[in-house]
Amino acid sequence: MRKRSLSDLEVSEIGFGTWALGGSWGPTDDQEAMRALRRAAELGINLFDTADVYGDGHSERLLARLNRELPDPERVIATKAGRRADPHLASAYTQANLEAWVRRSLKNLETERLDLLQLHCPPSDVYRRDSVYEALEWLVHQGLIARWGVSVERVDEALEALKHPGLASIQIIYNLFRQRPAQELFPRAAEAGVGIIVRVPLASGLLTGKLRRDSQFDPGDHRSFNRRGESFDQGETFSGVDYALGLEAAQEIGALLPAGMTTAQLALRWILMREEVASVIPGGRHPAQVEENASSSGLPPLPEQLMAALAEIYQRKIAPSVHQRW
Repeated sequence: MRKRSLSDLEVSEIGFGTWALGGSWGPTDDQEAMRALRRAAELGINLFDTADVYGDGHSERLLARLNRELPDPERVIATKAGRRADPHLASAYTQANLEAWVRRSLKNLETERLDLLQLHCPPSDVYRRDSVYEALEWLVHQGLIARWGVSVERVDEALEALKHPGLASIQIIYNLFRQRPAQELFPRAAEAGVGIIVRVPLASGLLTGKLRRDSQFDPGDHRSFNRRGESFDQGETFSGVDYALGLEAAQEIGALLPAGMTTAQLALRWILMREEVASVIPGGRHPAQVEENASSSGLPPLPEQLMAALAEIYQRKIAPSVHQRW
């Protein structure tokens, strides 16, 4: 497993996103989840991303169990805070609330200091409030968090956060169906020395090559209930791409696969072609998924002709409906 720099950390370029282990992806199985987490650790994955609202802290508690069973001083657990606010308003991002959320995560993760705390896709106005950044720095000085970053929906939010020197990381959706961040954000982040964590790299499964028009999703799976942004930002589900259109584009991508490479591996290796990316955090509910994802780290660079063909598919089929939205 290759590693890259994220602030002052060295993290695996393929990480592990634990959203699906906590909820919003249908029924969960803790035994299978722990097998997936253990397999990730065995394969050299050392960056695990979670949030206090994934299963109301369930994913955090699973990671605490991983730390008990397979301790690793180089493991980095990045959690997120903010979505517990109800209603979820910018005014809720106070020092008192942030401290309370952090202390709850510390308890869930059974640790005394968080490796990385990220604002969890807050209202856009939060990024323009100096008091929020002051609160984050206060948490660092109190020893409750080691460093802080942001998890954003839109490029403009990330650019606003970049104005603040304490920023350690930016988490954003970037994949074959969401390419704007590479054009407008990545160069600015690199200039500031801020690493990128890429989430939703497989567009909620569209870029695995395994979904079909008749694929069925559990009622508790966001791919059933959030296709139009009914519960949270639409861009989190299938990267905001129309399902049928995404299937058509994925089929075209599948026709370009190099020998011995799956669609998911191609999608992940494509992201890793950008040196500004510190880590990609696909989910993995089963050990086999983790193995497939992790193996992307050892694949050779994609040839220029393939990169050009993938860019053409995006421009022709996907960009008109999503590019300027996020």
